[in-house]
Amino acid sequence: MWLNKLEEKFGRYAIPNLPMIIVAMYAVGYVLRLMIPGIGSLLTLNPFLILHGQVWRIVTFLLMGPDSSLIFIIFVLLFYYSLASSLEQVWGSFRFNMYYFIGVFGTILGAFLTYAVLYFAYGEITAASVSMDTFYLNMTLFLAYAMMFPDMRVYFYMIFPIRVKWLAVLDGIYLAYVFLTSGFTAAGISVKVSIVVALLNFLLFFFSMKRIRSRGAAFARNTVNRRRKKEFKTKTVPRGGRKKNGAMHECAVCHRTELDDPTLEFRYCSKCDGDYEYCQDHLFTHKHVKK
Repeated sequence: MWLNKLEEKFGRYAIPNLPMIIVAMYAVGYVLRLMIPGIGSLLTLNPFLILHGQVWRIVTFLLMGPDSSLIFIIFVLLFYYSLASSLEQVWGSFRFNMYYFIGVFGTILGAFLTYAVLYFAYGEITAASVSMDTFYLNMTLFLAYAMMFPDMRVYFYMIFPIRVKWLAVLDGIYLAYVFLTSGFTAAGISVKVSIVVALLNFLLFFFSMKRIRSRGAAFARNTVNRRRKKEFKTKTVPRGGRKKNGAMHECAVCHRTELDDPTLEFRYCSKCDGDYEYCQDHLFTHKHVKK
């Protein structure tokens, strides 16, 4: 699989805990807009203004998160972090990095292609209104989460339990509704392109991670008692004895231990011949060892 090959070459460059960084960027963006009214117009992804010297917009549009009340923003950011961090644990840091950054690159590319088409079709004035953000990319993160954990429950108004798969259906209906009703102005076309780019990114990963997808439910069950298992591990010596530097656990692929990162989870693979232990980033993606 292409993701496996890329991870073998570039996996060491993956940014760990990217969900926290994403949420922190949205928080910074919200504070800036709160403290400096109108600054949001200087941060958006607008190809016309980028081509006229405002190149910082290629990066600063990543600060443009939801725009609402403080309480709602806190809720949304915590929800984003919960979804994204769960995906990072199942996919591994490299795959989550790839999902997010391919989506970001696709959004930038889509914005410039939309600008170019409108520029040659209707002129510079119309094309100057093209603007995009990561809103729909974040919505497809929820679709990806539902793909991995379809039977997980969230509580509507903290009372009514709803399975994630049904919320994903509503998410899909909403995206279809927005796509069909956004119109054919420059702003409307920008929305349509943003949705198409985000969904293409989702489908690319959906069909590329069939093996990992089939284990999402098992991973969810295994993490229910994570704290209890951690406490138990600290009282026992793992199979194979102590690892490097006196560690109890060591990944057979990247050789990281709990001393390198206390948040890492380790599991033994039942399909490998021998006692081979893997971290959460390589549990589902490593090549099985056969004697």
